Amino acid sequence: MFDTFLRPLLGPALVAAAVAFVPATTAAQSAPQPRSLPDFTDLVEQVGPAVVGIRTLERVRGPSSQEGPMDEEMQEFFRRFFGVPAPLPNQPRRPGTPNRPQPPEQEPQARGVGSGFILSADGFVMTNAHVVEGADEVLVTLTDKREFKAKIIGADKRTDVAVVKIDATGLPFVKIGDVGKLKVGEWVMAIGSPFGLENTVTAGIVSAKSRDTGDLVQFIQTDVAINPGNSGGPLINLRGEVVGINSQIYSRSGGFMGISFAIPIDEATRVAEQLRTTGKVTRGRIGVQIDSVTKDVAESIGLGKAQGALVRSVEAGSPADKAGIEAGDIITKFNGQAIDRATDLPRLVGNTKPGTRSTVSVFRRGGSRDLTVQVAEFETDKPAQRPGEREKPRSGPGSQSLGLAVADLTDAQKREMKVKGGVRVEAVADQAARAGIREGDVIVAIGNTEVNTVREFEAAIAKIDRTKPIPVLLRRGDLATYLLIRPSR
Repeated sequence: MFDTFLRPLLGPALVAAAVAFVPATTAAQSAPQPRSLPDFTDLVEQVGPAVVGIRTLERVRGPSSQEGPMDEEMQEFFRRFFGVPAPLPNQPRRPGTPNRPQPPEQEPQARGVGSGFILSADGFVMTNAHVVEGADEVLVTLTDKREFKAKIIGADKRTDVAVVKIDATGLPFVKIGDVGKLKVGEWVMAIGSPFGLENTVTAGIVSAKSRDTGDLVQFIQTDVAINPGNSGGPLINLRGEVVGINSQIYSRSGGFMGISFAIPIDEATRVAEQLRTTGKVTRGRIGVQIDSVTKDVAESIGLGKAQGALVRSVEAGSPADKAGIEAGDIITKFNGQAIDRATDLPRLVGNTKPGTRSTVSVFRRGGSRDLTVQVAEFETDKPAQRPGEREKPRSGPGSQSLGLAVADLTDAQKREMKVKGGVRVEAVADQAARAGIREGDVIVAIGNTEVNTVREFEAAIAKIDRTKPIPVLLRRGDLATYLLIRPSR
């Protein structure tokens, strides 16, 4: 058909050329581009000499009840992947079997194994904090079999980064890469000492970036084989640059299951610089407890989409308190950077230098506003307190229709809970009970309307569309949260 259509227009010679040309062009365009697997040999030669093995020792401070010293690898296994010390054998001894001699008190005993990599020619080494935690001695072994006793410069548990120093010069050291250029699907390689097997090389791809596991750091997820002893070793891209520190695995068996996590090297470098300078890490804080914002809550209060960090409580006298941030606010930006997930906020605040004046954007009662907060230095949060005495219920028809009996707060209760107003829930049933509201909760807003008394609460209910879910902002102890009262069916 193609030939018949073109012949009157182009003539026989041109038609033949066109017919012959089209399939060839199409075939050339559709042919897949050949891809070869990467060769890691040059990378191993380039980076391998800067990777070290780390052994930790501890001094026995009393008689041991173990049958004998446990393998270093097994100690590391229990400590890292179960979070508990290695179990002690408790088997009955056969009659006539002599007791094994116990190690003398204060004699160094093997504690664990790990990996690390050299940051500079003068002997600074980066590893995981959990590798050196609790160690009395740290021994670093180079690829040329030289062994050095290392000094712990500093360790940060929150990011699991540590820096140790060995007394040596002219050492090979790694090149730091740009994590921002790392792509999902990119080939990466790890070098370490799994189960004490020094200079073991494994490879895989980047499975995901910015993986949130609940820690302060968002991890790089890979399928590189990582096992006990790999902790603290480098994750390396095809340019021979370190892009992460291998730190954790996901496992139901304790061994590798195809999911490994690495600390991004930019975050680790930031921490390492502070450890080398001051021996500790200084972080910012603003004094709030936060939670995630669900899709239903976001839609019901007019936020649009599930984003930001819900402020559940504000510490009295904290920077957030002084800035006017309130429980129930949703922080949507910090210094102009969007808070997509609640876990973004601690990272942004933590990386802010204490004393910095920062802008916090909050969503409150259906509108947005900017507040200025002066970031303080991180410290332990204060414990929560319980509300004080009760008041008799004074419910109206509106609250009763939702399954609620409420009462005004006394002045003493307001002072103790540090709230301006609200109504206390005295009894719960029906819709309110299904929503999760409990006796003792204090409702501070309903349907995006702030309430200070039972009278205001009843007036707000009268204006609410009962055919849609009703957002309720309440305080439970020192924490604020949103719940939805859904219409009866």
